[in-house]
Order: sequence, then C-alpha cells, then structure tokens
Amino acid sequence: RDSNRHVKVKQKSAVLNMLKKLDKIRFRGHKRDEFLDLAESPNASDTECGDEIPVKIPRTSTRDNEELRDPAGPGTIIMAAGVQDFNRTESDRLNEIKGHLEIALLEKHFLQEELRKLREETNAETLKQELEKERQRRLELEQKVNEVLKARTEEVSAAQQPAKPQAQANGTDKRSHTVSSRVQKWFFDKFGEYVEDFRFQPEESTVETEEPLSARRLTENMRRLKRGAKPVTNFVKNLSALSDWYSIYTSAIAFIIYMNAVWHGWAIPMFLFLAILRLSLNYLIARGWRIQWSIVPEVSEPMEPPKEDLTVSEKFQLVLDVAQKAQNLFGKMADILEKIKNLFMWVQPEITQKLYIALWAAFIASCFLPYRIIGLAMGLYAGIKFFLIDFIFKRCPRLRAKYDTPYIIWTSLPTDPQLKDRSNATVSRRLQTAASRSYVGSSAPAGISKDEDTSRFHTTKRGNFHEIFNLSENERPLAVCENGWRCCLINRDRKMPTDYIRNGVLYVTENYLCFESSKSGSSKRNKVIKLTDITDIQKYKVLSVLPGSGMGIAVSTPSTQKPLVFGAMVHRDEAFETIFNQYVKITSASSSSES
Repeated sequence: RDSNRHVKVKQKSAVLNMLKKLDKIRFRGHKRDEFLDLAESPNASDTECGDEIPVKIPRTSTRDNEELRDPAGPGTIIMAAGVQDFNRTESDRLNEIKGHLEIALLEKHFLQEELRKLREETNAETLKQELEKERQRRLELEQKVNEVLKARTEEVSAAQQPAKPQAQANGTDKRSHTVSSRVQKWFFDKFGEYVEDFRFQPEESTVETEEPLSARRLTENMRRLKRGAKPVTNFVKNLSALSDWYSIYTSAIAFIIYMNAVWHGWAIPMFLFLAILRLSLNYLIARGWRIQWSIVPEVSEPMEPPKEDLTVSEKFQLVLDVAQKAQNLFGKMADILEKIKNLFMWVQPEITQKLYIALWAAFIASCFLPYRIIGLAMGLYAGIKFFLIDFIFKRCPRLRAKYDTPYIIWTSLPTDPQLKDRSNATVSRRLQTAASRSYVGSSAPAGISKDEDTSRFHTTKRGNFHEIFNLSENERPLAVCENGWRCCLINRDRKMPTDYIRNGVLYVTENYLCFESSKSGSSKRNKVIKLTDITDIQKYKVLSVLPGSGMGIAVSTPSTQKPLVFGAMVHRDEAFETIFNQYVKITSASSSSES
C-alpha cells in the first residue's frame, strides 16, 4: 500500500510540475487581464464553450488523510492537494491542459502582433537610411568647407610668400609686388561674388502647397481680381469711348493729334510720351493728388464688408456664382482660341484664302516699298478705321454686316462645338432624306404630302407619338422639343410612392402637354394635359433649402387639387418659355374665335 501511495504521489508531482510550467508560459509577458478569456476565445474547442464543466472532488475520509500525512510535517498539505487533484478524471485533466496550451498559443500570437506593431512604429530601416543621408550631407558640407578654407589659405600664403624675396630685392620690386597683390585683392573683393554666382548648381524641385477651399478666401480672391482688372477695363472703356465719340471735343482733338503724328512720323514718340505722362499722373495720384484723366466718368461701386460667418446656402450660392463666371470666361477664351486655330488650319478655305492673299500682298509690299511709306499707310488706315469707319459701322449694323470685312471674317469663323453640330446636322439630314425616300417609295400612300407624312409618323422610343398618348395623328411635338425634356412628374394628390413621383420625358404639342413615363410601357402612367385647361403655370422650386430659383414647373388644372410639378429639369427656362408661349397662343386664338 505504501508503494502504491508513493507511485501516486510521484505521478501527481509530475503533473504539478507540468502545470507550473504552463502557468509560467501563461503569465509571461503581458498581464492576464489584457488577453481574452478562454471562454471568449474564438479558437476555443467544443469542450471549452461558455458552460464550464464542474470538477467533482471526491471527499476523502479521515483515515485517508491520516495515511497521506507526512511524519516530517510541512509537506502534508501539498501532498493532500496533489492526491485530490489526482483523483480527477483523465478527461478533465486533458481538457485543462488543452485549455492552457491554447491560452499559451493565443498569448504567443498576441506577442507576435505586438512585436510586429513595434517594428512598424520604429521603422529601423528608414531611420538607418535617413542617418546615412545625413552623414553624406555632413561629409559633403565638410568637404566644401575644407575646400573654401584651403582656397583662402592659399590666397593668404600667396600674398605673404613674396614678402621674403622682396626684402632682398630693391625697392621697385617691392612696390610692384605690393601693387599687384593689392590689385588682385581689390579685384577679388569687387568681382568675387559675381564669379561665385556663375557656378552651376542642380535645380531643386519645389512643390507648391495648395490651399484648401474656403468661402472667405474665395470672396477675397474675387475682389482682388476685380480690383486688379479695373485699370485694364477702364483703359478699354476709354478707347471705346474715343471710337464712339462719347465726347465730341475729346475725340476730335485725339483724331487730329494722331493723324498729324502719323503724317510726320511721330507715332512711336507720341505713344511713348503718353506712357510717360500716365506714369507721372499715377505718381501724383499716389502722393495724394486728386486727378481724374478719363473720358468716361468713373462710378464708385459700394464695397460690401466681408462677412465673417456664411451659412451653408450662402456658401453654396457663392460657389455657384464663381463657377458661372469662370464658365463664361473660359468659354469666351476658348471661342477666341478655337477661331484663331480654325482660321490658320483651313477649316473654312474661303476665309483662310483671304488671309493668305493679304499676307502675300504685305510681303511683296515690304520687299519693294520703303518702310516709311508702309508705316504711314498702316497708321493712316488704323486712324481712319478706329475714329471714322468703326463709328459708322456701329451706328449702322446693316452696313457693317455687308462691308466690314474683319467683322464678317471673325463672326463667320466657327468654333469646335459649332463644327461638331454642323457635322451631326449634315449626317442626320442625310439619314432623314434617305429614310424618307425609302419609306415614301415603299409604304406611303398616294395623295399624302411630305409634311403630313412626317407629322403623322413621328415616333418616340416606345412607338408612334399619337398612339402612345391616344391623340390625333396631326399632333406631334414642337420643333423645340422633338426629343423632349427629361424630368420627373410630382403628383402631390397621390400618396403612394410609386404614383407620387414618376420619371419620364415631357413634350409640348400645339394643343397638349404630354408626359411619357419611362418605367411602364402602358399608357395608364402617361399624362396628357390640354393647354386650354391650364389655369396657372409658373416656375417652381421643389426644395426651398437649395439656392437659386429651382428647376421645376408647376401647372395647375381644375382636375387636380394641388398643382402638378415637373421637376429636375436641366433646361427649365427653355421649357417654361415654350409652354408659356404656346399656352398664350392657344388661349388668345380660342378667345378670338369665341368673340
């Protein structure tokens, strides 16, 4: 019995040693509270779920306790605990060891993640590279400093070395050496900096930081641009006022002075004198003098103080205004550049041919005629054109459209969008003529004219127009809206979401306002409104939060309690003018027929 007890205690002591080693692995590194619990671990086994297995500890009798006691005394409690743990079932011990092993693996995984994060934060390699770069820079600077010091020491030594042989030579040699050294020193002091400036150095690529979008900065830049462009705009206004004879006496005096200067060959000195006079006046104005040298009186616009805090709608409206001005400015500049490009690229040969002949004539004249006569002719033509011909053409537009050759050439030059539209129009016209010929030859009945045939068989994407809206065959969209306007119909009398808003296309005929729904092919979802039944039509703003006048049209009829709204229309103003003009035309015609 004693031998059995000794074996049991020995086996249990081995188990206890294993558990102690696992505990050391488990609690190494971070604290236990920083890691996941075994029941919360995602990699836990089926036996380690939330329900813990109660461990049954068998009760030991007093007799067994007495047998387990060690006569030595101190180790009896440990041995008793070992025997109690040994009495557990084998599966419980395996499960416990398995759990400790999984905790150790999780801790190892967490420690690896922490090590990886620490490596990423430190970035030892990048630090080493930066240190190497700094070392190279320091070495380069040291080399440059050493070179400068060597050069200076050589200069000093060169200046001091001749002093020894000079003591043995005569006085004239001493004076010559001192004079040459002084000359060299003076030359180096005066021109050494300029020589250093011509040393080639590699260019440093600098990237300018862009400022973030700010409403305050945007308004400030707009005002700066307006103030900076004010002198240029004033100069252009004064030139146009001279050409338009805004002040008769001023224009007459300027015309006489200019023609006299051109006739005597003083045009260039006259312009230089005017530039000097303008700078002198600007100097006096900057010193505080009040001088106004302008043909057109300047109107001082009130400067609005900048707002500190702008609301969201005001910021959005400001961005829209700036975008609109930038769009119009860029459009004008693009038109000018495209016209010049098309003029030189023979896009319209009849216009470029005139420029070609004029350049050949100017070349031949410059080869055979003296420059004084050419300058006199050009100056006289420019003065007569600016002061007399342009004044007559501006007052008589018909004469300008017939005889002003530069104006005719410039207006007739196309831009790239105009060329694209022309090409598309010619292609579509060819297709229409070919289709109409084939259709008339195959299925058009005799006795029907061309206009009746095209109006009868006008089609949309879903079929014939009159069949979709159940109208007569003579009803067809107007020329302005043959393809219709994309929009959404908002019927506020309906409460279902599918009936409340419908996407589709809006058409206008001579007598009806037709909406074709895009979701269903049936005609039940389409809407036909007779123009004479409309009681009110006006522009509408669907969302009052957004700035501007909106993108919708509200139409009121007797059959609806609330007006029908055609919203989300990109070309809202064009659609409104077309509908309103046709509505006025139909109502006036019906009222005149009734009277």
